[in-house]
Amino acid sequence: MLTIWGRLNSHNVKKVAWFADEIGLPYVRHDVGGKFGMDAAYLAKNPNALIPTIEDGDVILWESNAILRYLAARHAPALWPADPAERAQGDKWMDWQFAFADLQRDAFLQLVRKTPDQRDGQVIAKSAEATGKAMLILNDALAARPWLSGVDFGVADVPMGVYAHTFFTLDMPRPDVPHVRAWYDRLRERPAYAQSVMIPLT
Repeated sequence: MLTIWGRLNSHNVKKVAWFADEIGLPYVRHDVGGKFGMDAAYLAKNPNALIPTIEDGDVILWESNAILRYLAARHAPALWPADPAERAQGDKWMDWQFAFADLQRDAFLQLVRKTPDQRDGQVIAKSAEATGKAMLILNDALAARPWLSGVDFGVADVPMGVYAHTFFTLDMPRPDVPHVRAWYDRLRERPAYAQSVMIPLT
């Protein structure tokens, strides 16, 4: 059985838990990181002291998007196109997500991890503006194709799918991005998404 190490209030852990639920892959998850800490046994698996890490049989793997690609290739190949060109069109959005995460991080930390009296409005505004501009790029892409993976939902929709929930949940200004909103609404209809992603931000 798949084992996932990582606390579920981590965006990167949400990705892996959601995808495992999405493909019906049984797993057990152990809270690691943040207030749960990391013991020596965990650090032996992931010397980066980051989450998540998975163990799938004799495979131990860290880096959330690498985990997603591995799980798709091994357990759900239909969700990761076999054609290299088509697959790469989705893969680029999986890599793009890391840049988006950097832009959104300050707003998330200020609005979720700090009390109102600790927040810096200028930091929030700068992060909100940057994420809004990035989402306009994603909006244009989703105007041309219904899913980041192509004509159907696939593994490439997972990384930004997690960050889209935060984008639409944070109390900050946002541009009008109707195609991203429609894609997000389709994600919200997926039971696995609701289970692992649409939980309170903490």
